[in-house]
Amino acid sequence: MLHLKEDFRLRAVISSVKLAGDGSDVTQNSMIWKKQDEYATINCNHTKDYTYSQMYWYRQLPGETMKLVVFTSTAKPDHDFGNFSREKFAATKPDAYTGTFTVKDLEPKDKGLYFCAVSKHSDTDAPSI
Repeated sequence: MLHLKEDFRLRAVISSVKLAGDGSDVTQNSMIWKKQDEYATINCNHTKDYTYSQMYWYRQLPGETMKLVVFTSTAKPDHDFGNFSREKFAATKPDAYTGTFTVKDLEPKDKGLYFCAVSKHSDTDAPSI
């Protein structure tokens, strides 16, 4: 959980998407406290094998549905932020097992749940033989 001081908080929950097993193989920060205008960085890692090289970072603001903020992959250095701003968010994916997600210049509207999930890479565009 990420909290911002002075009644200003952002929450990062320990979470995972169950792809196999009980889900305990994907972990992230459970709670972080930050002040307004600071940066909040959440670390995520997994103990699956190296083929789980894709990482997804989600955000759920109070009263809203969960939204994918960024998709990262070790195979693609240019992360896909979709409709979200690179001015506000940053992500790293240094290897198959780890990644980070940063919310920049924190403000009250950033309060919410943030979490990561991982998936296995699958090449659906491979030519058939």
